[in-house]
Amino acid sequence: MADVKKTSRKTKKRHVPEGMAFIHASYNNTIVTLTEPNGNVIAWSSAGASGFKGARKATPYAAQISAENAAEKAKLYGLERVHVYVKGVGSGREQAIRGLSSSGIDVISISDTTPIPHNGCRKKKTRRT
Repeated sequence: MADVKKTSRKTKKRHVPEGMAFIHASYNNTIVTLTEPNGNVIAWSSAGASGFKGARKATPYAAQISAENAAEKAKLYGLERVHVYVKGVGSGREQAIRGLSSSGIDVISISDTTPIPHNGCRKKKTRRT
């Protein structure tokens, strides 16, 4: 038998200079997702995935750390500029944006996509402490 050479093609690493950052800040956690312009996810991180547990996940510091972790993962793909979309009412909203910009990613625009009811469903009864 003749020896058969196996040709292997090296997959080209995606280079994404501009993308989108989605920050979902709830009362319990903050999730940061970095995507390509068409929506394919490049990197993500959350306060829980960054090592915070319990009530510490809801802090602004945990949101900043998770944004920095996601940015470091995305820098491997060459991400430099992002459009930021913030959703939710958690305490880590602004701090997550600061974490993205402090890790070297330029923030082009910031949009708030928090869903607001136009007098839709009846609200939950207020919590008594």
